[in-house]
Amino acid sequence: MRRLIGYTMFWIAVGMVLELFIANILISILMILCFLLVGYNLFL
Repeated sequence: MRRLIGYTMFWIAVGMVLELFIANILISILMILCFLLVGYNLFL
C-alpha cells in the first residue's frame, strides 16, 4: 500500500510541475478530465 501511495504522489507532483508550464486554463482542465477518466478506467 505504501508503494501505491508513493507512486500516486509522485505522479501528482509531476502533473503539478507540468501545470506550471501550461498557461491556458482551458487546456489544463481538459487534460485533467482526460487523465481522470483514463486513470479511473485503468483502476477498474
